[in-house]
Amino acid sequence: MELLYLLISSIVFFFFLLHVIHRNHNRNRKMPPGPTGLPVIGNLLDLGPKPHESLAKLSKKHGPLMTIRLGSITSVVASTPDAAREILQRNDEACSGRIVPDAVTALADHDAAVLWIPANDEWRTIRKALNTYLTHQHKLDTLRDLRQNVVDGMLDFLNESGRKKASVDIGKLTFAVALNQMSNTCVSQNVTNYESDDIGGFKTAVKTLMEVDGKFNIADIFPVLKPLDPQNIRRQAKAAYDWFDKVTEGYITERLKHRESKLPRFGDMLDSLLDYSEANEAEFNFKHIKILLVDLFLAGTETSSNTTEWAMTELLLNPDMFSRVRKEVSTVVGEDGKIQEAKILDLPYLHAVIKETMRLHLSVPLLVPHKTESEVKLGEYIVPRNTQILVNAWAMARDPKYWQNPITFKPERFLENELDYKGQHFEFIPFGSGRRMCPGIPLAQRVVSLMVASLVYHYDWNLPHAREEMDMNDIFGLTLLRATPLVATPMPVIQRE
Repeated sequence: MELLYLLISSIVFFFFLLHVIHRNHNRNRKMPPGPTGLPVIGNLLDLGPKPHESLAKLSKKHGPLMTIRLGSITSVVASTPDAAREILQRNDEACSGRIVPDAVTALADHDAAVLWIPANDEWRTIRKALNTYLTHQHKLDTLRDLRQNVVDGMLDFLNESGRKKASVDIGKLTFAVALNQMSNTCVSQNVTNYESDDIGGFKTAVKTLMEVDGKFNIADIFPVLKPLDPQNIRRQAKAAYDWFDKVTEGYITERLKHRESKLPRFGDMLDSLLDYSEANEAEFNFKHIKILLVDLFLAGTETSSNTTEWAMTELLLNPDMFSRVRKEVSTVVGEDGKIQEAKILDLPYLHAVIKETMRLHLSVPLLVPHKTESEVKLGEYIVPRNTQILVNAWAMARDPKYWQNPITFKPERFLENELDYKGQHFEFIPFGSGRRMCPGIPLAQRVVSLMVASLVYHYDWNLPHAREEMDMNDIFGLTLLRATPLVATPMPVIQRE
């Protein structure tokens, strides 16, 4: 017991000493102001269960650029569009680094993952592959039928649910749809269904990683504790990452055998990546393909399903908006009654609804943290190298200086301006901005648009309670989830011209 007490006391004293040294060091620099923290833990108690909201409140007192300390990690927080522009545009290169969370290090070759790799030549090669084989309009059009088949499967499930008058968890449903759309885009097959919780382990693996990567991890704010993994977060992440590694390697091996047998190509993203690897073997190999497939399954599912669930929540709360979306979608439905992905891309009100959903219910309220690659001047302040940068996109999307009635769901505001989510309007950056901006915007736009349009056009929905009783609370994690799942009963409707 005495030895344990001595160990704990030594650790506390060590971090207190670091705090004093760090404070005195930063006094010689003109760092942004911020709240006074406690010894050892810094401003940890200031954050609470919803850090994006707490940081927004703190910024009103301490300024648009604010310094906070979490354990031994010093961070600069940007909370206004001008502050974000200073980081993501004017000093994009200097602020393009990443601090890799301890959970992510459980992924083999995580240093080749596009989200975490430094913005170097290897990163540019991976981004080129993504832009060419996933997000380019021609490639998106080529793979359109694969995504449409997944939505057709969703409609079959909902028709059967309607016949049975069975309620549906819309978040779980859209997660499965987004997962199958991504798996069809990548490897031309479904990896889950809509009747059971999981098949093949995909849902479990993705959900596990979303959960552990979104947890507060004491090892991230006190790096000296990383070898101990005190919350077993890295161990849980490793089990899921190892599963993904085995599965993606299986896909690649199976596809190589298929190609060796001279069988017809699938024409999906895996075929394209293997072609790219053969032509650029020195810069892009099977390691990159495996990691890229894992990245896509993780990044391309939760955020899309989350946005769709929030959009449906708002539309069910606002019947006039629901009807307006249905009427607009009906103008582009084919004679077979199907909604064609290509035709819904130009529906202004549908996309105003989706943009407003992304504004009011940001999937990632605090953008994936950046890190300064060198000492950088942000406005009147000097920020040292290796400082973590947090961009509070949630605060900007609700800033009354830029948004009238910011907490009101009002899609019409996007019909009255040319704001988009491509990183140039800093009051609205759900996908980030600059070189670290999410590359999957074109695919996400299509996936979410098709799901929302299909759910609205083909069905009326019965809620199990009055609209006024809808729980609109959210839970902070890797993404901002609904606290209470959206559950409703679909009623197929016969559309009449």
